[in-house]
Formats: sequence, C-alpha cells, structure tokens
Amino acid sequence: MPIRQLSETMINQIAAGEVIERPASVVKELVENALDAGASKVEVVTAGGGLNLIRVTDDGSGIPEHELSLAIARHCTSKLAEDIHDIRSLGFRGEALPSIGSVSRLSIRSRTALGDSAAEIGIEGGRILPVRPAAANRGTTVEVRDLFFATPARLKFMKGERAEGSAIGDVVKRIAIAFPAVRFTLAGSDRSTLELPATDESAEGSLRRVAQVMGAEFPDNSIAIDAMREGVHLTGHVSIPSFTRANALQQYAYVNGRPVRDKLIAGAIRGAFADVLPRDRHAVTVLFLTLDPGTVDVNVHPAKADVRFRDPGLVRGLIVGAIRQALADAGIRSATTGAAGMMAAFRPGAAPYGHGGPANGHRSYEASYHASGSAGFDPARSSQRPLDMQFDGVGFEHRGLREPDQAAFDAGPLASADARAGQSEAAETLLGAVLGAARAQVHENYIVAQTRDSLVIVDQHAAHERLVYEALKNALHSRPVPSQMLLLPEIIDLPEEDAERLAMHSETLARFGLGIERFGPGAVAVRETPSMLGETNVGQLVRDLADEIADNDTVETLKERLDKIAATMACHGSVRSGRRLKPEEMNALLRQMEATPGSGTCNHGRPTYIELKLADIERLFGRR
Repeated sequence: MPIRQLSETMINQIAAGEVIERPASVVKELVENALDAGASKVEVVTAGGGLNLIRVTDDGSGIPEHELSLAIARHCTSKLAEDIHDIRSLGFRGEALPSIGSVSRLSIRSRTALGDSAAEIGIEGGRILPVRPAAANRGTTVEVRDLFFATPARLKFMKGERAEGSAIGDVVKRIAIAFPAVRFTLAGSDRSTLELPATDESAEGSLRRVAQVMGAEFPDNSIAIDAMREGVHLTGHVSIPSFTRANALQQYAYVNGRPVRDKLIAGAIRGAFADVLPRDRHAVTVLFLTLDPGTVDVNVHPAKADVRFRDPGLVRGLIVGAIRQALADAGIRSATTGAAGMMAAFRPGAAPYGHGGPANGHRSYEASYHASGSAGFDPARSSQRPLDMQFDGVGFEHRGLREPDQAAFDAGPLASADARAGQSEAAETLLGAVLGAARAQVHENYIVAQTRDSLVIVDQHAAHERLVYEALKNALHSRPVPSQMLLLPEIIDLPEEDAERLAMHSETLARFGLGIERFGPGAVAVRETPSMLGETNVGQLVRDLADEIADNDTVETLKERLDKIAATMACHGSVRSGRRLKPEEMNALLRQMEATPGSGTCNHGRPTYIELKLADIERLFGRR
C-alpha cells in the first residue's frame, strides 16, 4: 500500500482514542477549559451515563465569535506561549475540542463580556457546521450528544450507564477539590444532583470543600500537612491511621493545581503509612504539590493525568517525611467513627462491631499472637534476641517501656478482680491525660480507663506490641545494623546500569548491614548481609534493590525487610492476652502509649484503643 496523507477527520479520530477514553474524559476536558476561562460557576448535565448527552456551562470569559472556528481546529490554543516548559493552565495541547467533535455531535455556544450577542458553532462526526448567531448569557456552553456515534466500535468497550455516571462524578469531585472558590453542579436524568457550593481559597475554605467531597467526618479524622524542601511545597491533609478505606479511591493528589494519578505519589503514600495500616486498608489523603513548572513534565500523555518529576527522589522523600512527621506530631488519636460503630453495636439487632482488617482467608490477628503461647517471647531462647543484634536495653527498654515502669510489670498479677478494679485517690490526677486513668481490666485483655469526659478501652497486647516495635525500630535505625561476613562473597550478575546504581548507594546499604562492591562492569560482589535476615536469597534481594533504585532512587526494600523482622519480634515480645495487670502496670502502659508516636494502631494496623465520649454513653441510656 502506498504512503498517503491521512484525512483531517481520521487524524482527529486517532487523537480522540488517546484523549477521549470514556464520557468522564470528555467531562474532564470541558470542565478544565471552563476553569481556564476563569469560571466561578460550572454546571454539568448528563444523560445516559454521558453517552447520550454531556452539557457543560460556565460563566467564564467566553470565546469571541471570530475565534470559534479556531477553537475547534487541531493544535489551536490560547493557553500556551512559546515555552512548553512553563505550563500554568490545565489545558494547553489544543486537542480536546477537535477530538470530541470527531466522534460525536458537538456544539459550542459562547458570549464574551463585551459581546452584544452569542455565537454558536457545531461539529458532527468531524464535519464542521458554519458559525451562526445564538442567544446566551456571558460564558460558554458546550454540548456533546451521541458520543462515539462516529466510531461505534468504541461503544462496545463502554461500561454500564451507572458505572460511566459514577466515573463522571469522580472526575468532577476530583477537580472541585482543587478549586474551592468555584461552585460545581452535576445533574441529569441519569443521576441525583450533586452540588458543591463555593467556599474560599483559604485553608479553612479548602478543608470545607474537601469535607463536601469526602464526607463531614474527614476533617475530624485528618492531620494537616505543610512542608517544603528545595523549592517543592507540600500541603493538604491525611487521615489518622485508624481512619481508613478498603481502596485507594479517596487518595487525591494535585501538582500545581492539576489532578493527577501518579505512581510515585501513590507509592510514597503507601510507604509513609506502611507501619500503621493493615495490608488491605488505605489512607485517605488530599495532597497538593506546588513547584516550578519547569521541574515537572505534565505533557507525558495527552490525557495529562500522568506527570514526570525532574527529581523524583526529592518529591518522594518530601511526601514520606512530611506524612511521618505529621503523624508523630499529632500524638495519639482515635477515629471518631470508632465511637459510632461501638454505639451501633449496643443497639438491639446491630451487627457485631469490628474494625476493618485482613480479608477472610488471612490469618486472624488474634491467632497470630496466640500462636506463640501464653508465655510470649523469651529472649533467652530466641536466636534473634536484642543481645545478638548488639542492641542496648535488653530489659524493658526493648519492650517499649522506660525503666521506671519495669518494676510495675515485674510485680506480677493481682490477687483478685476487685483489687484490679480498685484505684487509689492519686489516680484521679490522671483523668486529665489523653487516655485517662485505668479503672479495670476486662477478660484479662482489655484495659478500661476513664478521662474527664470519656471512656477508653485499650487492647493491652496490641498497645504494647506497638511500643515494643517502635523501641526496636529506634534501636535498629539509630546506629549501623550489625552484619555477618559471608564465607565466600556472592557474585551477582546485573546490567551495568543497575550495578552502577547499587555502587552509588553502597554507603547507605552498608548502614543497613549489606556490604557490596563493584565486581567488573556488570556485576557486584556481596561480602556482608544483615545478621537479622539470617539465611536469605542474596541475589533476589540485590535485584529487588536495583529495581527500586531505578524506580524511586531509594533503598526502602532492605529497610522494610528489617522492619518486618522487628515487627515479628514485637508481636512475640509484648504483653500477652490473658495476663492480669495491676493498676500501676495498666497506667504505665497508658502513659507510654501517650508518649509514643503511632501508638493508636498496632503493627498490623488495628486500633489499640477505642474512645467513647460521655455524651454518647448518655445517649445510649436516653439521658440526651
């Protein structure tokens, strides 16, 4: 077949395959155009999941009549100057309108602030209709009917009306979070109306918009983020560890105001919450990255949802560090949803109250800590006891409690339940503490404490497990990790670029007990491995590290393996379920929880305590 020039209609249909994937893609492009035009109000109407009708109306600056024909021409835009690296608008490629028009029946009606009347232009499957006068208020209305009628094969890949409508709603909400001063309305015959009133650009206004989208409970269960490093500014909110979701759909990320779905940002969020969430739970986040447009490439894909950073390691380190610091500074907090679930469990006919944890089929949390028996972790029998790892504090320091508290735990169980429930008058001064004063122990596993305005129930094993884990981690990362010399160095063959990356990070790897050096152009020699790992597949470990360095320029894989061993030791070395505690022991545990970052959840991500406010208790008894 001879080489020939494709027709303009065919070119636009090919482009539409990249830009217009589904009705939600059309809504995204049109709403972004409205915001670039300075709109303060955006109305979206759909029918048939967006396949039959999409109408976006705004009160922006409008399009002059003589520019309407250019607006639907390929690669025509008012948003991009000569510098492709200085992009400060949401749209800039000049592809959206001609791509949409090539696969649908498109009409654009617009009027400027100085115009006496409006004008309208249309496209039907790539055929341009002439400009004609129209009646309209200031702003622009874009109407898309019969999407993909010109390319019916695409219709076979569309999901149901409800699924497409849900995707449109997600797009509008995602964009609305970044523009709190704009009023958004989403309506139509195929959906209930969604209205997001305008707030303001302040931090409080932005949080109110987030609450409109993500639910009123998010602000009460979130922590503010505000950090800067080398010109990159990170702001937003993240949920506390005990407030999670079953999927990552409520993780919103923005780069210079642009909604993005970036693997680097998603991975950084997972890394920041790795120690405090269960494997199948996800944090709720809204993060805004602001940086020089020249240091980020938003032109990676026509859909503009992917971005590429000039320094990905800087961005990832900023996100991980800022979130972990915020979690540490926030202290111990319980989710407000815990009290609501607990109250629901008290009502007749209610389902048993439980915290979202591992899915059915996984080993239960209770089974994991009962498996080692009632005696728990015995340092004298363990091959991984802290003495072998050259850590200080073999006594209670490694268990997560300070030396003054050790005597309380060594004192042994109480004589009776009545004695355990009794409290001295001195304990009244503890009511003002976050977790209050211990009042009783129930079923030899749950500590019941009282504050001035609430009742607190603590899982003693889960709480102490977190304290032991944090103490072990501090000891592990405060000094070089002990290593063991291999009898014969292990030679790992790698691509030359991977060997070079590993060599560049050799000093960091040595801190974690992994001694490597170059062995020719395409190999590394491993001479030492972390003693904590014992026998391990050195080749697989090194290759995993090389892959991670290539992706993120970090060596978190090795650190995560060491932390996992520390978590296992903490689980077996903490106070067991079934051990009776004295009031002094219980209060010592509560005080240490208040002083330990992340102690609101255990190593498995389950809550360590639940707080029920006095007002909620009074409502249960009909006092309110």
